[in-house]
Amino acid sequence: MSRKTKGINAERELVHKLWAFGWSACRIAGSGSSHYPSPDVIAGKDCRSLAIECKTTKKTKYLTKEEVNNLVSFAKIFGAEPWIGIRFREGWFFLKPKDLKDTGKGLAVSKELAKQKGLGLKKLLG
Repeated sequence: MSRKTKGINAERELVHKLWAFGWSACRIAGSGSSHYPSPDVIAGKDCRSLAIECKTTKKTKYLTKEEVNNLVSFAKIFGAEPWIGIRFREGWFFLKPKDLKDTGKGLAVSKELAKQKGLGLKKLLG
């Protein structure tokens, strides 16, 4: 299975989980290739909106600063909270962009950082 397929499957899984918690959610197809900034998933319930950039990995995931800046830009215009959703084998963790580790060249999320600063889905939505 390609990395792209794994990413798409993770995004779809997250959308299903959000609906199961009573949130409205949809995946934005082609979000990484659009000329305009857009997250992978948007979700909302009552007066709360989330813009989520999704990643899946076994150990550490690296993001470009442009990816994260685009997420923050979209969220600000849309009126949503920007989140990085990262799926490890243990499950999903959600981090605020400011909590990512700056590597100089980009930003990183390790499993340890996700466990330390991230929220589980239930806590994010609670």
